[in-house]
Amino acid sequence: MPSSEAYALLTSVIQPRPIAFVSTVSLSGVANLAPFSFFMAGGSNPPSVCYSPVLNSRGEEKDSLRNVRETGEFVVNTVDRPMALGMNETSAALAPHESEWELADFTPLASELVRPARVQESPAHLECRVFEIVEHGSGPTAARYVIGEVLCLHLRIGEYSTIARMGGPHYIDAGTGEQFSLKRPG
Repeated sequence: MPSSEAYALLTSVIQPRPIAFVSTVSLSGVANLAPFSFFMAGGSNPPSVCYSPVLNSRGEEKDSLRNVRETGEFVVNTVDRPMALGMNETSAALAPHESEWELADFTPLASELVRPARVQESPAHLECRVFEIVEHGSGPTAARYVIGEVLCLHLRIGEYSTIARMGGPHYIDAGTGEQFSLKRPG
């Protein structure tokens, strides 16, 4: 089965998918911010998460994966409805020396235990250290599973609800059940 067909089927069957809005930083200090809907809690002893970046159309690592491989650190920021448009903008393909933070106008907030910044607007932040990166497949869209140990968790006080990805361009607000669509940038 072609990978594009497998992607369409999997994302139509497995839903809603929570969004890991992952912040990383390169060895040269360039901050990166990217959304991943292949994301889950990994366990509680130790607390861990797993997200799956895929290789680009040339079979090469994208910035987020390269950064976590080089530095061993990342932050998972959750996404609520007011953040949806900006989060979507960060899925655009930028050159490695460009930062998605400015593109989407999110506010960096210093982390306590890792170098990548947290997204101030996010309702929750999980500061993580890479436990393992598992390579699965080769070539364009091959998966990599980044397993991270959660070192520190920050929660916004008060009510909020996160959004999740459905099939295609569709999303759902987990708190209200409202569905909406976002067209991915160019």
